[in-house]
Amino acid sequence: MKINGKDYRSVWMDEEGVIMIDQRVIPHEFRLFTCRTYKDTACAIRDMVIRGAPAIGAAACYGMAQGAEAGELDEAAATLAASRPTAYDLFDAIAYFKKNYVGGDPKKVADAYADASAERCKRIGEVGEQLIEDGARILTHCNAGALACVDYGTALAPIRVAHQNGKKIFVWVDETRPRCQGARLTAWEMVQEGIDHALIADNAAGHYMQRGEVDLCIVGTDRVALNGDIANKIGTYEKAVVARENGIPFYIAAPFSTIDFSCPTGMDIPIEERGKEEITDMWGWDGKKVSSVRIAPKAVKVRNPAFDVTPAKLITGIITEKGIFKPQEIKKLKNA
Repeated sequence: MKINGKDYRSVWMDEEGVIMIDQRVIPHEFRLFTCRTYKDTACAIRDMVIRGAPAIGAAACYGMAQGAEAGELDEAAATLAASRPTAYDLFDAIAYFKKNYVGGDPKKVADAYADASAERCKRIGEVGEQLIEDGARILTHCNAGALACVDYGTALAPIRVAHQNGKKIFVWVDETRPRCQGARLTAWEMVQEGIDHALIADNAAGHYMQRGEVDLCIVGTDRVALNGDIANKIGTYEKAVVARENGIPFYIAAPFSTIDFSCPTGMDIPIEERGKEEITDMWGWDGKKVSSVRIAPKAVKVRNPAFDVTPAKLITGIITEKGIFKPQEIKKLKNA
């Protein structure tokens, strides 16, 4: 991805440790975060220094490399697996490292996983771009761009390719409360790429769909179940329902590494619940630093699911690096 004219990936490893773009401070500041041990890497995943299913997977694979260097591979696997429960790429990456590391340089194994992940997302962009007509108005939710992956993105990859190919497109960017990954991250990526867009409140999406100002929706996912159900950032299910009501195609973009062939349905996907402060507080840039202010009563009770499940019946198709599939075709793809 281009950041201030320079090429970056969201995560990589060097002699200092696992390096990642600190997504907690974007768009107000660009800084890198260094994890010197696998425990640091697990904490960074849990605290959302890095987020997005493919990016979490790559970070976890580098964390496994740190565990191998420390002679604590099993401990690293357990620690990383406990960091966040919903994104399947995390578990795919741990399994990949265990299968492929047979001694030697563990960084090479993790680099191979990260390179393959980036290539899968690049291919998703090439496959999905065919769905985007010149002049299309696309709605997306949360951040499924290069920041959420090693590079290129999932939902934003077809948008990037369409833009690069000269198509005049427009992107509706949901703010995506409570952590506002759309307002902070997707909007920032749109600015970096020079793609025409507008940031909207989550509750405004239905308004624009109803008025005929949305041609298609493309979102990412943290896990795809065997029956084609998906789990993605909270609010995705609502968008899919409203899109169906208004006859708007609703696409999911995901690499094969996000498909959990052992998970029967979306109701079997573990849904992470996060801290109440994400709901009770709002944070932003005060001109000098990132700070938060409380907006809810002190004694308020809070529920904060980070994800919801969109059933297969609401999904038009799933864009992968191997093609676009109907949700009901997922179970046939295990050996594809």
